[in-house]
Amino acid sequence: MKDLSKATFIEKVGYGFGDMSSSMFWKIFSYYLPFFYSNVFGLSLAHAGTLLLITKLYDAISDPVMGVIADRTQTRWGKYRPYLLWCAIPFGLAGVLTFTTPDAGYAFKHVFAYITYLIMMTAYTAINVPYGAMLGVMTPDSREKTVFSSYRMFFAYAGSFIALAIFEPLQKAFRNIGPQVSAADTWQYSMIVVGSICAVLFILCFAMTRERVKIEVQEAGNSSILKDLKSLVTNGPWWILLGAAIGILLFNSIRGGAAAYYFKDVIGMSAVFSCGIYLAVGEVANMIGVAAAVPLSDRLGKKTAYMLSLLVAAVLSLFILILPVSTPGGLWTLMVLQVLISVATGVTLPLLWSMFADIADYSEYRNSSASTGLIFSSSSMAQKFGGAFGSALILWALAGFGYDTSETAVQTTDAIGGLKAMMSWIPALGAFIAAGVVAFYPLTTSRMKEISAALAARRSGQHSGSNA
Repeated sequence: MKDLSKATFIEKVGYGFGDMSSSMFWKIFSYYLPFFYSNVFGLSLAHAGTLLLITKLYDAISDPVMGVIADRTQTRWGKYRPYLLWCAIPFGLAGVLTFTTPDAGYAFKHVFAYITYLIMMTAYTAINVPYGAMLGVMTPDSREKTVFSSYRMFFAYAGSFIALAIFEPLQKAFRNIGPQVSAADTWQYSMIVVGSICAVLFILCFAMTRERVKIEVQEAGNSSILKDLKSLVTNGPWWILLGAAIGILLFNSIRGGAAAYYFKDVIGMSAVFSCGIYLAVGEVANMIGVAAAVPLSDRLGKKTAYMLSLLVAAVLSLFILILPVSTPGGLWTLMVLQVLISVATGVTLPLLWSMFADIADYSEYRNSSASTGLIFSSSSMAQKFGGAFGSALILWALAGFGYDTSETAVQTTDAIGGLKAMMSWIPALGAFIAAGVVAFYPLTTSRMKEISAALAARRSGQHSGSNA
């Protein structure tokens, strides 16, 4: 019998291209969109915070809907893969619209921001939920899923590095064209470049991958959406990972989103390295963590490796609160901490996606129906919840601390203290919570070997029966 767990190097690279595209947008939106809305687009901190919360909550709720749709899609290309082709160009265009500033009054711009960001989040869901679900049908082997997930996260961080490394230089290059190019124009033009790259990467992902495992789906008369949802909400490991995913996303989104403000008002824009360099170095360090995820999980198990990485990231983040960044030594210590924290968080994300794939197998084992798209959409939903509250908390907290968004403002002691907190102990709480929650995760390495063997026997029997 042909070993379905075998996949080519090209497939793994192609799968990585998908999250390379998503992460280019995700990091720019997470790290720069709050700053763009408050300091370039012209929304108040309160309005910008509420906008990010409402639109991302809508997006989080729409994820399970897309998961249900994808689970019921049947084409010659598979269940999930076609969406990479269909949605690639709309995905890129939506990103450009979101970073477009209309020449209009405040009320119109406020509405425009809601509409364009809702379009962006819809496009992101339509392409990213099926992309994530593909991991469950590219191989039946639990360890091989971790390998696929590591390729995914390696390319994701590579994409994030590229996006963060080129975004500020692109703005500077467009600004140098002449005085006819406004500050708002430079953001839009930069996103045209990034959006074009993202669309091409998803098209390549479609062309280079395939769905290797055929999941037996019950007939519509026996499998309703309500039954799928019931299987999901009674899945204990799913709830555990959902909480962990929200915690780590709070950690990442608050640290990343506060960085632009932190560099502008705590460190100063004339520092030896910029916010873009600081964030880009973090992405390279994330890639090191991703490379370490498979050997660490082989040695310690996914659960233990995940927990230890979270705890390291949380503890190291606490030191930023007392760091004297006004001195060269303090500034370089900040960069060292960024590298170490990013290596630790880089370990966590491939393990998280791999564990969601294990949960899909656990669901199929327990219910005879995987609902893979629905389960993976829940992980995306957790990302959106974490990102929504993280981005909104940044802006609301800044408003509460009395942060002044004007270009030449000198911030108060309270505002500076708030920025330091958002780079240190506030995100660390999210990581501590995630580590505590995942301590109860029951799908250990030995348990997944038992489940994988049982599923292999079941699928083999179904295949034999269908040929009888």
